[in-house]
Amino acid sequence: MQLITWNVNGLRSVWQKKALDPLWSRNPDLICLQETKAEPGQLSPELLNPQGYEGYFLSALRKGYSGVAVYARQKPLRVIQGLGVEAFDDEGRVLTLEYPDWFLVNCYVPNAQAELVRLPFRMAFDDALRGHLQRLGAVKPVVLCGDLNVAHQPMDLKNPKSNEGNPGYSPQERAKFTELLDAGFVDVFRNRYPERVAYTWWSYRQRAREKNVGWRIDYFVTSPELLDRVAEVEILDGITGSDHCPVALTLSGRSG
Repeated sequence: MQLITWNVNGLRSVWQKKALDPLWSRNPDLICLQETKAEPGQLSPELLNPQGYEGYFLSALRKGYSGVAVYARQKPLRVIQGLGVEAFDDEGRVLTLEYPDWFLVNCYVPNAQAELVRLPFRMAFDDALRGHLQRLGAVKPVVLCGDLNVAHQPMDLKNPKSNEGNPGYSPQERAKFTELLDAGFVDVFRNRYPERVAYTWWSYRQRAREKNVGWRIDYFVTSPELLDRVAEVEILDGITGSDHCPVALTLSGRSG
């Protein structure tokens, strides 16, 4: 079973550029997208339900902002929209699909923004997300994926010293990610590749992607019970079309 997560920075844009084609060619079971910037009513039938997939969406109230989507081959038992907190859910940031043996949580974590002006909102969101994952994890294992908007360790970004305290690398945000791991969840890529340097996001400025001046802020985080099913986790940095690249997780078996 293969899952792919990608912050597409505009679903309709990557569709028009055929940037999703490399994902379809991998024939994944689930594709989780963030920053879709679209409502279902704005999408063509091919985008709502691509061949072989059922689309599930949560959009922001604000037009052209945020939004998450999941394309699934197997119909879930249920879909949970949001975290149950209006301020977060109005921004269309969390979509949960329940399957018989596990939960999938697709998430687009808020950016703390320049001067960390949105840090209190971000901190509250992190706490709500962690609580959501813990409640789900008490029932069955969880896979969290998405743009978590934090580089956890110095090796997760090219220039840690000059970015200290900046959004995505503030001590507060990194500490919240540590709290998530301390709650029993596992950063799958770092667990599998403790020393590997790889990035998933590059600024559009100063040819950052060409120079590989990036950050690893897109993740698969799972309950520890699923680790023995991890066959591979890949950062697909050769796929373009967004300022992020996709990340793929392959689990042994195809059961729901």
